[in-house]
Amino acid sequence: MARKVQKKLDKWKSKSWYSIEAPDFIGKNNIGTTLAEQPEQLIGRIVEVTVGDLTNDFSKHNTKLKFRIKDINGNIAQTRFIGHEITTDYLRSIVKRQTSRIDTNLKVTTKDGYTLRVKPICFTVKRARTSQIEGIRQVMDNTVKERANELNFEQFVEEAIMGKLSATIYRNAKNIYPLRRVEIRKTEVEGMPAA
Repeated sequence: MARKVQKKLDKWKSKSWYSIEAPDFIGKNNIGTTLAEQPEQLIGRIVEVTVGDLTNDFSKHNTKLKFRIKDINGNIAQTRFIGHEITTDYLRSIVKRQTSRIDTNLKVTTKDGYTLRVKPICFTVKRARTSQIEGIRQVMDNTVKERANELNFEQFVEEAIMGKLSATIYRNAKNIYPLRRVEIRKTEVEGMPAA
């Protein structure tokens, strides 16, 4: 005798769509939509979007921004910035033979108390000597720390994403050895001020 088949519940019918909104200082744009059964399930989710998608500028598609959903208002999920990263395919495209790649990894605190991990990267025109590499790395460290002390969190993030910080590093370090490219490879928010 055949068994009675139970009717299967469709989980999609119980879920709702929520639109995801970028923080105010990035433009409060709609950066996507997501699906959830309960609004509480969205809190803590990480969303990635490119700068090119936010600004409609195709030349900036190599920079990914990361946001974490922090709050739900109706069917709008509000986010906060947690970091950015340059895509690996773009990084591989700017690496060349017979050149020096100079990386550094810094922990900085902005004027308003946010703690960030900043990872600048620099490429020279030809291969540099160790003393020149150390000098460029020192300039990179000093420039990033100075800018972090002068700017608040939102201004610092904007400079790191839009290339102003890397342009400042380039101007300060090009006297030591000719540079081909300077980028802020990655930023991560490690701590927020106690409210």
